[in-house]
Amino acid sequence: MQHGPAVRRRKLGAELRALRAGAGLTSGEAARLVGWHQSKVSRIETGASGVKPADVRLLLDAYRVGDANLRELLLVLAGSDESGGRHHWWHAYRGVLPPTYRDFISLESQASAMRTLETSVVPGLLQTPEYARAVTRAAVDGLDDERLDALVEVRLARQDILRAQPPLELSAVLDEAVLRREVGGPEVMARQRKRLLEAARLPQVRLQVLPFTAGAHVGITGPFVIFSFSRTSDLDVVVLDHLTSSLYLERKEDLQAYTEAFNTLRIHALSPEDSLDYLAETGDGT
Repeated sequence: MQHGPAVRRRKLGAELRALRAGAGLTSGEAARLVGWHQSKVSRIETGASGVKPADVRLLLDAYRVGDANLRELLLVLAGSDESGGRHHWWHAYRGVLPPTYRDFISLESQASAMRTLETSVVPGLLQTPEYARAVTRAAVDGLDDERLDALVEVRLARQDILRAQPPLELSAVLDEAVLRREVGGPEVMARQRKRLLEAARLPQVRLQVLPFTAGAHVGITGPFVIFSFSRTSDLDVVVLDHLTSSLYLERKEDLQAYTEAFNTLRIHALSPEDSLDYLAETGDGT
């Protein structure tokens, strides 16, 4: 397990190593092309040291990588503030967001698909402003109003990726507890259920409810997120949230285990159509 910045360096390095090999170059030949020592290329490829976006551009040019989307994704992993697609709006909140949250948002903004199990709260991408405020206030102790406002703004700004072109494909399994727990009071929950109904009808959103009657299940140990990238599966990553930090799982064995777990959860959950009916029924007070 690696924390966010480390996992990004490792994934970036692995992808650059694969691109170099694909170009038919040794690390020494690549170093000579860009005017470096071979040891610098090796440190970058193993994730032992960070790399500047400008250096990533040099390597991508040397490897003749013309795929604009792949180039942008790798530059994001290197910490570039530039974007040819979705703007890196979250940099304006550097003083508010911890590094692991910024890393999460940067991955989310570039992912093509997101699979998530939620056991306690509605996924951030589907929260109403009132619900987001109530959750944030409860989760982060001692927030003043200014910082609370900023964190809610970030939560809502993240939702733009569902309306981007192309949009993020979101598949969410919600434990029934998410819908039964009153966050912010009955009126807030009524608006939140309406928002979920609207979102579930979007073609890029697949929402399923995991009812209490499903009993114990593979996700009972806690929520998780799987990010997938259309250009390369080598960048796929599992994220586990904790109270004070996030953990990133990058090994293929971990990805396979969580992918299988998510598929199992989808089987035991209500179908998307039945989940819509369930949301409508809970909104009627049943």
